[in-house]
Amino acid sequence: MKFKTDENLPAEAAAVLREAGFDADNVWDEGLAGADDRAIASGIRSEGRVLITLDLDFANIRAYPPEDYAGLIVLRLGRQDKENALALIRRTTLALGHRSPAGELWIVQPDRIRFR
Repeated sequence: MKFKTDENLPAEAAAVLREAGFDADNVWDEGLAGADDRAIASGIRSEGRVLITLDLDFANIRAYPPEDYAGLIVLRLGRQDKENALALIRRTTLALGHRSPAGELWIVQPDRIRFR
């Protein structure tokens, strides 16, 4: 499974995914930092990557229909600090062992994951 972490996540987020055995990069690696959401969406779609982001715009299923993507994972943090973000990504990697995000939108919160 291939992932791309958004610029609103710590740089270490992609490293956490790689440590869990996934192919992961971030928008900084691709020169997409500051890019419009549509450019990021186009890139992940063409690369077949699952996007992990804090950007709630990607939770809009009309603008970004999950079935058009390898997966969209939107993190909802209680506190938006580095430690909480990385902890939630680690929790997400555990869920990835049981379910694929392909064609789905995942809303990952500290106490639950909603699948759509």
